[in-house]
Amino acid sequence: MSLSGVMNSALSGMQAQVTRLSSTANNIANVDSSNYSRLSTQFSATPGGGVQADLFQPQQPGAEGNGVNIGQEMLELTEASLSFKANAAVFETGADLWQLLATIKRD
Repeated sequence: MSLSGVMNSALSGMQAQVTRLSSTANNIANVDSSNYSRLSTQFSATPGGGVQADLFQPQQPGAEGNGVNIGQEMLELTEASLSFKANAAVFETGADLWQLLATIKRD
């Protein structure tokens, strides 16, 4: 995989985690809403090694509660935060390598 491919993969990973954080925040905000149905995030691979996040509702609103568990949502927040940081570190390393390559090329 090329350096730009690695950086694009890391970028798509960060974007997917932002989607995950958004759905989790929405779930927490609606924990007491009776006509709300918990949002879940499903990840899938994209061509070129990236990742895509899609939102879905596994149950209809009002069917046996809203499905939101604060403990599970906090775990989702922690996982998304760590995953975002890992992808950001990969992206920053790629940017540093690009800068090093540019410096070598100039000399």
